[in-house]
Amino acid sequence: MNKRALRALLRERRELIDPEAHGYDRPQGRGRRARGLSQQQVDELTSRAQHTYNRLETGSMTSPAVDYLRQVARLFGLNEQEWVSLCRYAGIGDPPGPLNQSSGLEVPGVWQEAVDGISHMAYVTDASWNLLAHNEPWAELFPGGRIPDNTMRWMLLDAEARDVLLEWKTVWAPLVLPQLRAALAVRPDDETLHQIEKEVVADPDLAPIWGAGGAHIHPDGDERPILHATHGPGHVTMCAAQPLTAPGARLIILLYHPGKKKAHARVPMLRAPDIRRP
Repeated sequence: MNKRALRALLRERRELIDPEAHGYDRPQGRGRRARGLSQQQVDELTSRAQHTYNRLETGSMTSPAVDYLRQVARLFGLNEQEWVSLCRYAGIGDPPGPLNQSSGLEVPGVWQEAVDGISHMAYVTDASWNLLAHNEPWAELFPGGRIPDNTMRWMLLDAEARDVLLEWKTVWAPLVLPQLRAALAVRPDDETLHQIEKEVVADPDLAPIWGAGGAHIHPDGDERPILHATHGPGHVTMCAAQPLTAPGARLIILLYHPGKKKAHARVPMLRAPDIRRP
């Protein structure tokens, strides 16, 4: 726990809130003249016992519950970056999910320009796997140039994908489905993901794989077989990253290698050199 940073973040954001917006009168005359909500008012607005918020702001609350931190964060209007900071300062590490379900559904527009500048196939999806940006090399992957609106639905449920994604039933589906399950655990109210789940359960090929579970939650570093519409059969090595302003969104870069054999053994991890001096 970082008590100093926690106190500074909470106090700053608490003092920005107009008490009148929550039905309280501004203090008049002598007495309290501090800006924003009082600590007692925060307790009332979060339906907590007196002094609960004081214990949080002063850092005397050990292991605060995520639900309580979420209440305070939403009351104070924190953004996603501040939400992560709040959880870290409070000593619980990164939050188990976004502050709001609407988070992760948009990225800064400059990402399209960034993706256009990548020579490999590249695209960006939001937290529901809806396509936000892509470059021309990635568009060339698809027969007829038909770009999917949602890459998760395409990979799992589109008939064309089962031809493009070679060894779909044994290689792709068993690794993609756990990603869907993990996303639903973090975003339980996501209607798009729930609709895909319903279609998966109703699919005779996918239902048994879905029931078997799996723990593969991202494709970063994976190499999988693929049939490129222009270049023919080969393998793609995947690089996956997350735009920091959009929790759950993802940038995927696909390095295509022609041929039926895998391009290489697993590449060693990149690690900074040890610069410590004796």
